[in-house]
Amino acid sequence: MPAEKPDVNAVVNPAPLIAVVIPAYNAAKSIETVLNKIPAPVDLIVVVNDASPDNLDAVVSQSSDPRVHLLTHVSNQGVGGATLTGYAYALEQGADIVVKVDSDDQMDLDYFDDLIAPLLACEADYAKGNRFLHPHELKRMPLIRRIGNQGLSFLTKVATGYWKIYDPTNGYTAITRQVLQRLDTDRISKHFFFETSMLAELHKLDAVVEDVPIPAIYNEHGSSISIPREFFRFSANLTYRIFERIIRQYYRFDFSAVSFYLLASVILGVFGGVWGIAKWVKSDQTGVPATTGTVLIAVLPIILAVQFFVQAVALDIDSTPTEPLARRPRRNHQAASKLAARLQQLTAAGGVRVVRGSSR
Repeated sequence: MPAEKPDVNAVVNPAPLIAVVIPAYNAAKSIETVLNKIPAPVDLIVVVNDASPDNLDAVVSQSSDPRVHLLTHVSNQGVGGATLTGYAYALEQGADIVVKVDSDDQMDLDYFDDLIAPLLACEADYAKGNRFLHPHELKRMPLIRRIGNQGLSFLTKVATGYWKIYDPTNGYTAITRQVLQRLDTDRISKHFFFETSMLAELHKLDAVVEDVPIPAIYNEHGSSISIPREFFRFSANLTYRIFERIIRQYYRFDFSAVSFYLLASVILGVFGGVWGIAKWVKSDQTGVPATTGTVLIAVLPIILAVQFFVQAVALDIDSTPTEPLARRPRRNHQAASKLAARLQQLTAAGGVRVVRGSSR
């Protein structure tokens, strides 16, 4: 059962406009079920048909719910591209909080209030589900997903700088208007790396991210994800994001204690390793054992390198953002117009059609 509902009467903004974005592909069999489960407090439901080959448009168009708006991509843009289109449309309609819900009916909407509560209370800028905090429901998760999420969670912590989150590929998320307006959407993946790349871009804004315990639902509808294909995409993208974050955060725009510790650990580690290997090869060729001093010259730098690296990681963990953007002074950002312009550009190029709804 869901946790006790938070007191939404004590929030800063008593009547925000809440929107739900549903990126959909091959979801004609499940989309009606999902739409029927959207809770009453939601003001706007945006379904983005990502060039689905089934009769998704027809099913959504038959919905009697006046909150439902339908956008259709002419060509497939991936789950990330569909979600960004939905975000842009929701912002255009005046949404203050936007929740992403997948179309496969694997997200428990009984926990909807729990997901948006941190945003309503201005305690976070972005909230995401965490399936690993429910041991009973976790047993129902396919083994390959559990193993994959364990590894991806750790690598994502390093790549994004959010060390206290888990289950990074969870697509059940909520985000505020302030954050959406500042996101650099050009840097966000349009495919299944979408959620992880979102976290990386959120860290650049020092946005606060909070995990919310929400169990997953596994049903007969399944998923359209190709695991082998996305595995290689995730590996390449995570590796790039790790180095990109370290360089940007600690060398390009700043030089802190973490910068020094990382640089010193690399220099000392390389020196100790090269020295040790060189002396070992020489000793093997000459048959003369290395002296204690020679061994120490190799070992001590490596020990110091490890200590410096551990200290750098500890300081990096402590630097996780803690103050939501809603509590900071408003500033203009060049990236603010990127998401707002996305829908206009797609519409002008004939890349998206508003099948049901209206553009302002």
